[in-house]
Amino acid sequence: MAEQTPGLYVRFAELSYPEVERLLALPQPKVALLPVGSTEAHGPHLPLSTDSLIGEAVVGLAAGELAGRGHLAAVLPPIHYAVTEWAKDFAGSTSIGAEVAIGLVLGTCRAIRAMGFDRVVVFTAHLEPDHIASLREVARRYEADTGDTLLFVDTTRRALAARLTPEFQSGSCHAGRYETSLVLAIRPDLVRMDLAAGLPEHPVPLAEHIRAGKRGFLECDMPRAYCGAPAAATAEEGREILATLATLVVEAVVASLA
Repeated sequence: MAEQTPGLYVRFAELSYPEVERLLALPQPKVALLPVGSTEAHGPHLPLSTDSLIGEAVVGLAAGELAGRGHLAAVLPPIHYAVTEWAKDFAGSTSIGAEVAIGLVLGTCRAIRAMGFDRVVVFTAHLEPDHIASLREVARRYEADTGDTLLFVDTTRRALAARLTPEFQSGSCHAGRYETSLVLAIRPDLVRMDLAAGLPEHPVPLAEHIRAGKRGFLECDMPRAYCGAPAAATAEEGREILATLATLVVEAVVASLA
């Protein structure tokens, strides 16, 4: 039996252009992973960069696993801006229009494919409905333009959501136990846990509000830009969630390259 070609994990933005040239000439399957985050309010206790932090951590972990399977896995710099209209009433939240967001992500993915990557993967931890719709449109246009599949690992799809925590599945998870646990696992220094510990559990039926046509945190009775149970968050749970999310990404890549 032939030996498996060793894989390689790289952080794309840290490479020089001659290093990129050499990497793209290697024989391994080449996968680029793009985290798409946001800059928006996540309660009084989490940073505006929460979604970007989570996305970058997930694709970094997935890239390590893919390298272990013999792939060349490149973690791309995160995109920090997206459609974030639901948080527009809170200071610091920075939304861009849907067509701008689509063009930014689509252009990035097409450029990466043109370099010679076999697969481009998009992962997001930002779950605003119009943002998810924009990424689905990116995937549709990418396939129409290139004939290839863009791997958008969409955790809002029922089959993937079922593998995540009960709070995530409930939908009442913005800056709650789910996201606070993740940031505790990634950047505990950015979690204002003294504030989180004092926040009461605040369940919000977001799916029902969306069906009713509501379109913002204030309209959905989230006056402090959070729902769920942030006080119950733990770093241990965050590490478990990270592992699951990374596995979802790896499974999508392996299935696509099979």
